[in-house]
Amino acid sequence: MQYIALIYWDEASPEHVPEDVIEQYGVYTQDIIARGKFKAGDALQPTDTATCIRIRDGKRRVIDGPFAETKEQLGGYYLLECDNLDDAIETAAGIPTAKYGTIEVRPIRIYGD
Repeated sequence: MQYIALIYWDEASPEHVPEDVIEQYGVYTQDIIARGKFKAGDALQPTDTATCIRIRDGKRRVIDGPFAETKEQLGGYYLLECDNLDDAIETAAGIPTAKYGTIEVRPIRIYGD
């Protein structure tokens, strides 16, 4: 079953994240690839690069910035292949910035199955 692990952290406070976090992510990613858990994953550009689109009454509205003001921002994701939710939680708990932010784990809905 596939799960998405959404990685949230406070991008305004990078001092809480160690300098070697990129290397930690490399080690983590190689580990989950070797274990057959990795499907996809990427980091996102900062929220000041975000654009939101809304359609209301048939009219498109484009808004700069993230959808909501929050303490933590979505910074990246992993798409995981795991046996069950417990396996997904265990796998996602290894994401390096889980120590400094929040990891949201959600099952992927597959239509047509």
